[in-house]
Amino acid sequence: MKLTMQNATSVVLDKLEWMEEQRIWPNGLRYLWTDAFGLVLYLSLYRQTRDRKYLERAESLVREVDRVLGRPRGYRIGEEPDRDGQYFHYLAMWIYALGRFGKIDPAYHCKAVDLVLAVHPRFVVPRTGVVWKMKEDLSGPYPGYGLGALDAFHGYVVYSSLAPKELGWEIAQMQNIIERTHRSLHIDQDLGLGMMLWMTHLAPDEPWAVLHRRRSLDMLQKMWIDPPGFYSRHPSTPDTRFAFTNYGVSLGLQAAGALPENVTKINAYFENYRSGDEYDTNAITHVMACVSHFPGEFIQCGDSRDNSGEIP
Repeated sequence: MKLTMQNATSVVLDKLEWMEEQRIWPNGLRYLWTDAFGLVLYLSLYRQTRDRKYLERAESLVREVDRVLGRPRGYRIGEEPDRDGQYFHYLAMWIYALGRFGKIDPAYHCKAVDLVLAVHPRFVVPRTGVVWKMKEDLSGPYPGYGLGALDAFHGYVVYSSLAPKELGWEIAQMQNIIERTHRSLHIDQDLGLGMMLWMTHLAPDEPWAVLHRRRSLDMLQKMWIDPPGFYSRHPSTPDTRFAFTNYGVSLGLQAAGALPENVTKINAYFENYRSGDEYDTNAITHVMACVSHFPGEFIQCGDSRDNSGEIP
């Protein structure tokens, strides 16, 4: 049965309480992707409940991310030793989260724009693509890594939703790359498909978004395993499943307004699923579960809010 908004919020609050008790999140090891999703979650809870404690938690989280992962330019991937370097798509999601915070407090809008200006010229190869992973000081590409297939799309929609006038030059560079690559791009991995669907809802009428909404939904149809109700990692591996990537697909489907029955089945199946590995207790699994149940600020449909945090 589909959860009401009140019930969804209750599920999320229970998960947050459990994560904190288990020192999983936000009091566990820092990881920029998870923290970006968690920051948006706090802002969504504030919008829903008007309880300022969620703003205070959001402020505390930003301070901790700055303290632990912040670098002179950009943010390290994660706190653990093997999570060095910087990913553009992680930075883009953190920029998105800061931008949503900027709808409430303009200081965070400025922080997001400053981050774009700091990292964009280091990652972007004009008229070519976006480097997927850079060295931690952004002095050059991380050895062994090339261009990211989705990164220009991610940067374009995030920049455009954040500051279309302030970032006109950066947006134009991303748009140029999209025009050159979107027709030949084919995605066949679950999280990539979910995130592409999410991106398309931020520019729904643009040709690349129309094309990739259709392609993504068509590919996901080939990866849907029902019963019991999950998306496989890849069409060629029907038995491989990850909770956190399915939650990413769930977010994309909700942003696209597609297949709500599949969203319900994903949430129900993974509520009790255990992989038997580190993902059972990793923060990424449970924070993204919260967002799957309560996408909140991740979904923008004619966003008319001003910087006071109120809806006129």
